[in-house]
Amino acid sequence: MTCYDLHTHSTASDGSLSPTDLVSRAVEQGVTVLALTDHDGTEGIFEAQQAAKGADLTLIAGVEISVTWGGTTIHIVGLNVDVKHPVLQNGLTTMRNYRVERAEKIASRLEKSGISGALEGAKKYASEVMLGRVHFAKFLVEAKHAKDINDVFKRFLVRNKPGYVPGQWATLSDAVGWITAAGGQAVIAHPARYKITATKLRRLIADFKDAGGIGFEVVSGRQHPEEVKHMARLAEQFELLASCGSDFHTPDNTWVELGKLSALPNSCTPIWTAF
Repeated sequence: MTCYDLHTHSTASDGSLSPTDLVSRAVEQGVTVLALTDHDGTEGIFEAQQAAKGADLTLIAGVEISVTWGGTTIHIVGLNVDVKHPVLQNGLTTMRNYRVERAEKIASRLEKSGISGALEGAKKYASEVMLGRVHFAKFLVEAKHAKDINDVFKRFLVRNKPGYVPGQWATLSDAVGWITAAGGQAVIAHPARYKITATKLRRLIADFKDAGGIGFEVVSGRQHPEEVKHMARLAEQFELLASCGSDFHTPDNTWVELGKLSALPNSCTPIWTAF
């Protein structure tokens, strides 16, 4: 039986497993089709592809791109992308450059609140190409400024807190354009997780379709069965292909495991029909 997990992360972004270890764990968990979709970069893909050789697993080259839409940060997953495509890589380079700028601003704001050394501390946990808020969170926990990563985000890295810096990410049309130029399928990631109204979600989907997007993550990690049903109805109404992914980051989160996902409702047309 084929088991799909089309949204996962490694140490190439903010996951805790190397691409090799992620593939190994996926095989152990019975995943047979795995997409590595690190944030705003594809640096882990080659290692994951090498690890998947000889294993009972198909590796999908993917990415998850941060988007600013309607004042909200949205994530767009790209599946089956050509990681060497210049349009995609040029776009991802701008994203990584922005991440460096944002990291410097976060560190500056933390410094003003009495926390020094945050930038260098965060870099200890980051990959060479991707520096994000979770790396600052790990530093702040290590430095005893917070009890755990969730505590960090509540007290330091959200709106009106000392280390908050609003994101100015890619536009929706740019992100979808980079993915489709690289031959991939663009998918709205974890749509049930955004704190937006039902009307605004429908507007997001319409704009996404207008930009050339074709997929919708109906099943994502921890999700209530009613949310799955609702997302399936939206996918059907907007004629989007349904995707599923755990959004796995670390084995420490025992409630989110590779491949342990609800089945797509029968009303959905799976994204893999377009592979």
